[in-house]
Amino acid sequence: MSTSVVVLVVTLLLAVAVLGWIVATFNGLVRRRNAVANAWSQIDVQLGRRYDLVPNLVETVRGYATHEHRTFEAVTAARAAAVAARGPAEQAKAEDALSATLRSLFAVSEAYPQLQASRNFADLQAELSDTENRIAYARQYYNDAVLTYNNGVQTVPTNLVAGVGGFTPRESFEAPADERRPVQVRF
Repeated sequence: MSTSVVVLVVTLLLAVAVLGWIVATFNGLVRRRNAVANAWSQIDVQLGRRYDLVPNLVETVRGYATHEHRTFEAVTAARAAAVAARGPAEQAKAEDALSATLRSLFAVSEAYPQLQASRNFADLQAELSDTENRIAYARQYYNDAVLTYNNGVQTVPTNLVAGVGGFTPRESFEAPADERRPVQVRF
């Protein structure tokens, strides 16, 4: 075998290896990007479940506490804003507001012993609590997917393929401001 044939074969093998790496890297980034999109849709599913529970909860409390109009309107407005929110930052802010209004709704409910004894109210509270846990898990899963994706997009050498392929970093879902404050316990 002549030297030029050996050089040609080695060059072709090297080109095939580089091309294979580029294709594998691109496909890996696509899979990670799709995992991020899937994780976000899981958050949407759980938030939808939460949004469906809120009107039932409001109506149950309204039946016992008819004079608490401001609280009901605030919960309804916060729910509407949360449904309309787009993107992690806007969604986190809207969810923070909804959580605050729900806390005020539960505070109102504490003044009505018959409401606290209501099986329907207790079931709605338990379902909402379960949904909150699912939302927390979905957010964690989303942030894990974003971390994996962003690491792929921003680290060498995959960032070379990411730049050419139009892959850009994604935004993580951050905890609302009131959840980052230290909890104060008073006895």
